[in-house]
Formats: sequence, C-alpha cells, structure tokens
Amino acid sequence: MARFTQKQIDKYNRQKYIAELEKISKNIFKMLRDLNIDSNSFSIKLASMIKKLHEKEAIRLEGEYNQKLKEYILALYEKTKNVEQFNDIILNEIREPEMSNLNRLQKLKNKNSYKKDKHKLLARQDDD
Repeated sequence: MARFTQKQIDKYNRQKYIAELEKISKNIFKMLRDLNIDSNSFSIKLASMIKKLHEKEAIRLEGEYNQKLKEYILALYEKTKNVEQFNDIILNEIREPEMSNLNRLQKLKNKNSYKKDKHKLLARQDDD
C-alpha cells in the first residue's frame, strides 16, 4: 500500500480546492449567460456549489488569482443567497457586470501564465 507524505496530501487537497473554485466560476458564467435561468434557479445552484466547496478542506490560497476568485464567488453568493431579496430583475441587472468581473478574473489568470524570456525575445524578432 502506497503511503503519501503530508506534503503530497496537502498538494492534492490544494489542487482539488482550486479546481472546485474554477468549476464554480465556469458554472456561474454559464448561468449568467443563459437568459432562460431565473433568479431562484441561479441562487439554488450557486448555494449547492458553495456547499460542495465548504465540504472540501479549506486551504490557504497563495496566488492573487485564486484569492480573488474565492473572494468573488463568496461575495456573489452573499448577494444572491437571500431569495426574498434576490429576484429576476436583480439577476438581469447583474448579468453583464458579473460576466465582466469573471472575464477580468480570467485575464488576471492568463496574465500570470508562464512564458520564458527567450520565447518573448523570439516573438519580438518575428514581429520585426
């Protein structure tokens, strides 16, 4: 039977937690884009995704993107969890701004993608 070190277990849990955050953000974007979804369905689905997230062991997030993604998801959940105050009118008002926020987060993630200096140099030479 294979034994795992605590460091390996922590890394696995971290990857699972971050994957869950990204899955939630993608689902939020799909729901916002779907004009047929109503506020009640939106808040119920978001609540179930948050519940799944809370079932995972909470980890400390290092990267700016991951921290902001978690903050964004939890803030959106706070805005939408009270079904009596969250209605279709409010959902339709927040659709575009929230999709823009998610796009900004995606840009932040892509900005941090790794690119070696030698590749940047080659790309500049190709442009000349």
